[in-house]
Amino acid sequence: MKNNYIKYKALMFSAMVFLAFGCKKTLDINVSPNNPLIETTTPEVLFPSAVASTAGRVGGDLTILGGIWSQYYTQANASNQYKTIDSYALTRNDFNGSYNELFSGALADYQLAINLAKAKSDWRYNLMATVMKAYTYQVLVDLYDKVPYTEALKGVDNLQPKFDDGYTIYVGLLAEINDALAKDYTSVALSSDQKKTDFLFGGDMSLWTKFANTLKLKMYLRMVNAKPAEAQAGITKLYTDGANFLTTNAGFATFEGTPDNSNPFYEYNIRRLNTTTNLRASKTFTSWLTTNNDPRVNYYFGTSNPTPMNQGDYTATATQQPTYASATVFAQTAKDPVWFISAAESYLMQAEALERYYGGTGAQAMYQNGVRAAFTQVGLATTSVPAAYLVYTGTFDQKLEKIIVQKWASFAGSHSLEGFFEQERTGYPKTSAVYSTDASYIPGQWVYSKNGVTSGLFPKRLVFPASSRDRNSNTPAEVPITTKVWWGK
Repeated sequence: MKNNYIKYKALMFSAMVFLAFGCKKTLDINVSPNNPLIETTTPEVLFPSAVASTAGRVGGDLTILGGIWSQYYTQANASNQYKTIDSYALTRNDFNGSYNELFSGALADYQLAINLAKAKSDWRYNLMATVMKAYTYQVLVDLYDKVPYTEALKGVDNLQPKFDDGYTIYVGLLAEINDALAKDYTSVALSSDQKKTDFLFGGDMSLWTKFANTLKLKMYLRMVNAKPAEAQAGITKLYTDGANFLTTNAGFATFEGTPDNSNPFYEYNIRRLNTTTNLRASKTFTSWLTTNNDPRVNYYFGTSNPTPMNQGDYTATATQQPTYASATVFAQTAKDPVWFISAAESYLMQAEALERYYGGTGAQAMYQNGVRAAFTQVGLATTSVPAAYLVYTGTFDQKLEKIIVQKWASFAGSHSLEGFFEQERTGYPKTSAVYSTDASYIPGQWVYSKNGVTSGLFPKRLVFPASSRDRNSNTPAEVPITTKVWWGK
């Protein structure tokens, strides 16, 4: 059964390629039965294809971006692959592939799956595709601030969709999730074949309900700075309605480990580049782990005593930094999972919500559950959690810092993008007034890249890609990557 499941996933990756690039052949007289017309497709084909597309980008090149900007790892000084990321020198020519694939691949497939599911009142696939559409859109909004939404995904009916502001998109997505949750999606179970199309939960709609609620909680928390009243109202309604949240990881967890069916971070960074040494341990992260005697350092770096590089110090010579040549690489395997929302993240979000709106009642238990789940996530026993991590006292800001820093420590790997987003939202981990070579440097505080080109300002977004600017006249004027997105602190 497991082998069939993995083979099915491989077929869905192939389907993803076809659906993203092959629809222009739908007018061919001779149509291969292996490449059916888009008009005859079904949610069963579209949904797993779209999930693979989302996982491939969020867990691939965007994980490289998020991991460098979250200071888990940094560009090696003996190579050039990621210098523009580590120096904050990205332009409209960077990350076009992710933007294009998430729109023309993932989101287009989700929307078509939703349309087809609604047409036959299949509320199961409607919920699944709606939640994943909202998750994928949320990532794009958090990266670009404005993207096409109300006029998007209409194909040839609108090739120049307007860009909507992030707040409008969030409100729209939350309404879409609520509408999908209001339907009767549990009366009919997925068949055994249909369950194979659900890479996240194997057709368990109760888990999709929890994923939907947890995604809503996440989006409301993102709104706390810009729309505090709406954030509070949304979160308190979740609790008043008795919403259940994730207690398990949600993501693409099973990869075969072969070319084109591997963890996408591994595929991008190691297999395609034919090297394991492009990303080296950042002192920002390793100093925090080792100072706290955190055993996860072995999981993340393969050693309890990693040799790090200072963030963005890739121009240092062997004379200036003789240890850089043997700096520890970030540990990766071809079978690592891609998490969309982890159990640890779910618990820690609940801890923050309870602190903000319920006087902290129950927050300590959720915080400690989150810390323990983060260790379980990497195969460690909960008894290995440092005792200091479980202490939960202080002011609201002190507790929030503990929550977010523990989140940051749990995101390294194919969930790295969230570390960047959460620091932008909360300011935690704190930024350092000195570089990490200074004797007064505090372990874990983020430092401005040694070769940064933004005059001391940290990046907060991506600029609109050339692929959009060249084809869509509605693309907004360029905004510096140091400008916060709509929900930023």
